[in-house]
Amino acid sequence: MIATLLASDTLLLDGTHLSWSVIAVVLIKVLVAFALLLVSVMLYIWGMRKWIADMQNRIGPANAGPFGVFQTLADGIKLFFKEQSIPSSADRPIFRLAPYLSILPAFLMFCVVPVGGEVEILGHTTYLQVADLPVGAMFVLACSGIAVYGVMLAGWSSGSKYPLLGSVRATAQVLSYEAAFGLGILSVLMRAGTLSTREIVNQQAWDGPVSLVRDWYLLPAFVGFVIFVLAAIAETNHPPFDFVEAEQELVGGFVTEYTGIRFAIFFLAEFMNIITMSAVAVTLFLGGPSGPSLGFLPHDGVVNVWLTPVVWFGAKVIALTFGTVWIRASVPRLRYDQLMALGWKWLIEIAVLWVLITVTIRVLSDRGWHEAVAALLGFAVAVAAYGVLYLCMPKPGETVEEFR
Repeated sequence: MIATLLASDTLLLDGTHLSWSVIAVVLIKVLVAFALLLVSVMLYIWGMRKWIADMQNRIGPANAGPFGVFQTLADGIKLFFKEQSIPSSADRPIFRLAPYLSILPAFLMFCVVPVGGEVEILGHTTYLQVADLPVGAMFVLACSGIAVYGVMLAGWSSGSKYPLLGSVRATAQVLSYEAAFGLGILSVLMRAGTLSTREIVNQQAWDGPVSLVRDWYLLPAFVGFVIFVLAAIAETNHPPFDFVEAEQELVGGFVTEYTGIRFAIFFLAEFMNIITMSAVAVTLFLGGPSGPSLGFLPHDGVVNVWLTPVVWFGAKVIALTFGTVWIRASVPRLRYDQLMALGWKWLIEIAVLWVLITVTIRVLSDRGWHEAVAALLGFAVAVAAYGVLYLCMPKPGETVEEFR
């Protein structure tokens, strides 16, 4: 039981007894994952500022130092050494704890993401993954849901109305998009038939260019992928959904009363969440670390076993994070009612209909039906379900009975 709690992977589930070397391997994986995530966040912040500066023809982040490095470095040093202040009306223990509650769920989600394949460390065979939980996908959903507590407690503990409004908005935003987020993942889980992120990646193993269409879940679950990405951007408070810190109405939102390094930790958590969500999307839809190996090198050599899968995984994550930067630089912030309408009136309905289509295809395919016929019947079921929903919706000019 203790071994399973330390890390649920082949290292401890193949009969290996708990020993100091096993504990050392687990600690190494935890420390490397945390360091990798922190370094990725720093590179993302630097790359984001430089890319946006290049897109918008801004001078500082693009030209201050080599490739604009000095601008980001100066801002980091400034925040680290700024004075720490706590409002007199604040709940001090919660005020201090809230930044760390924001950053913890992002790291926990990253722990179940497969970064590479099966390797050998200190004589033990294990995965390049901190933990392969049997319910890894459910663990991701749970962590994404509790990530809002840091923001909510930060706004409440500040003892000020503007941070409180920002935290209330964050709670409503996460609740609005959590359903669509889960339904987007559900389309993959039904196809994979497992909740283990490692098994999902194994089912998308590279078997030539045909794997892009046949094995990866991007095309078969493309609607789920789009829903997942939109919901993830909204849940991480990323522009154009950054209403919890809308300067026009809320000054600085939930971070109004925070200064210095505590202020920086909240934005570090936001960017860490973006990278983690991109890594989860790569795992579920883009094959994780799977990709073509270097054929001129030994198949079981260090490069193809250790390096190549990590490179493919990193390249896919970089591509998705660049998409988030592009959205930040080009899409204006929505109104709050538009945010709520997108989540409740569009994403959830589309996600439910897509789940109906996926269920129909999966059930009929398991019973021997041709996949094209199953797909047509799935779309017919979705159209019928939408027709029922449409008939239940109030029409323009129709009187709706209200309870008073």
